[in-house]
Amino acid sequence: MAAPHIPVLLAEVVAALAPRPGDVMVDATFGAGGYTRALLDAGATVHAFDRDPDAIAAGKQWPETKEQPPRLILHPRRFSEMAEAMAEVGVPRVAGITMDIGVSSMQLDQAERGFAFQYDGPLDMRMSQDGETAADFLNNADVDTIADVLYQYGEERQSRRVARAIVAARPLSTTGEFARVVRKALGYRAGAPKDPATRSFQAVRIHINAELDELAEGLNAAEQLLDHGGRLAVVSFHSLEDRIVKRYLRDASATGGGSRHLPQTDQAEPVYRDVSKAIRATEEEIARNPRSRSATLRHAVRTATAARNAA
Repeated sequence: MAAPHIPVLLAEVVAALAPRPGDVMVDATFGAGGYTRALLDAGATVHAFDRDPDAIAAGKQWPETKEQPPRLILHPRRFSEMAEAMAEVGVPRVAGITMDIGVSSMQLDQAERGFAFQYDGPLDMRMSQDGETAADFLNNADVDTIADVLYQYGEERQSRRVARAIVAARPLSTTGEFARVVRKALGYRAGAPKDPATRSFQAVRIHINAELDELAEGLNAAEQLLDHGGRLAVVSFHSLEDRIVKRYLRDASATGGGSRHLPQTDQAEPVYRDVSKAIRATEEEIARNPRSRSATLRHAVRTATAARNAA
């Protein structure tokens, strides 16, 4: 039986968002609803987004969806669309937004979803359960395209060697087949500290779901949606994601004039203030929840300055 979902850095995320009774907040990545539950318990109303139909179906069983008016409103769509979606339901501004970037524990633990090589299952990896699968991509893309994805999104230094091995082994249909091809290409020995298939699985998953583009668009949407004094909290799990969040908050909290370290900008006033440094899990949390080891939280507070990319 899969381990129960434990939201990472929960206390730190809740402290960053500071929910109060009556606040309207967005959980941009609902998943199993760990952050949503904490916000509801604090008295907030939560609009929760998830492109995974399984997550939405599970959320519909929560009693808060049946209250009048409901305190949990589910949106089966990408979080990059949250500003548009909230406008459609008559909510132009919110008090807080949280994002937990990447694949969820539930998705990883379901072999049939094809996200992890710990379980042999179909080579799928689609968060939304529609569109191109990982198998479609790996069985049809050319060596250069596969190598570029592995290098860019998995930081795989031997991406071309792995890509050639994938093309030579086609067709691939299961996560086990894919993992074995990568391991053989890289000379993996059982018992080594880190399985090299991890990088390739990450890369293909990010590509299939356009995760980094979604993150960048989601941050822009949050900027449009947060009220003056609204709070943003973003949890990421690897350096590619954290780099995007860090750069975004650095630029969004800058003012005009530039410096030795920042490029010249026309932004007269910052759109965020009180930007945190990277916050990571304590050793106690890591012992309880090993997944939290790679988690990084960054948070900030929205100013009254107009959003930079508002439509």
